[in-house]
Amino acid sequence: MKSLKEWPETERPRERLLKEGTQNLSDAQLLAIILRTGSNGKTVIDTAVELLNKFGGLKGIEEASMKELQSFKGVGKAKIAQIKASFELGRRVLSQTVEEKTFNSARIVYDYFFPKLHGLKKEVFITLLLNTKLKLIREIKIAEGILTQAVIHPREIFKDAVKESAYALVVVHNHPSGDPSPSEQDIEITKKLKKASDILEIALLDHVIIGNGRYFSMKEQKII
Repeated sequence: MKSLKEWPETERPRERLLKEGTQNLSDAQLLAIILRTGSNGKTVIDTAVELLNKFGGLKGIEEASMKELQSFKGVGKAKIAQIKASFELGRRVLSQTVEEKTFNSARIVYDYFFPKLHGLKKEVFITLLLNTKLKLIREIKIAEGILTQAVIHPREIFKDAVKESAYALVVVHNHPSGDPSPSEQDIEITKKLKKASDILEIALLDHVIIGNGRYFSMKEQKII
């Protein structure tokens, strides 16, 4: 088996990145650059592909514990540290970028949350508390798992909004199926939250459901 040094330069991940940019590399190629070397007689590309397959993609690798990653043969502590550090850098860039965002459209909400929620196997319900300029004050996870009207109660949604003196909020949740179309319960929960927002005079700007590559906006569809 050829080592990467024996590959044509145009096919080596690092050389391709420097010449073509990060956007032109696959997940496996980017991961291979972080891993740097292969193991057990395999190239680093083979190792990256196997790692992605074992954990179900980048999101699965990010969420895997140290113990789970160590169970993968050929990935030692040094490589695990490199992987975890790269994901953390990405999160920190995202957290700095969000301070500049104005959450005034469902598309902006989708673009912000899709990388976080894509691939999750459970529904997650999140509230964004916003100031008068629609900048983020705080992001709060309200519930995870089976979302019902009992779980998503206006009391839980608005207590932190009142505490933080929020001007407005956006509620967001994902559909693990990938289809963002709302259920009857999604619509009922939204209408219930809208009534509470009118009473408390804290604007409910939207309820955005995140799917796979698309979203559903209760505001855009004139449900609220």
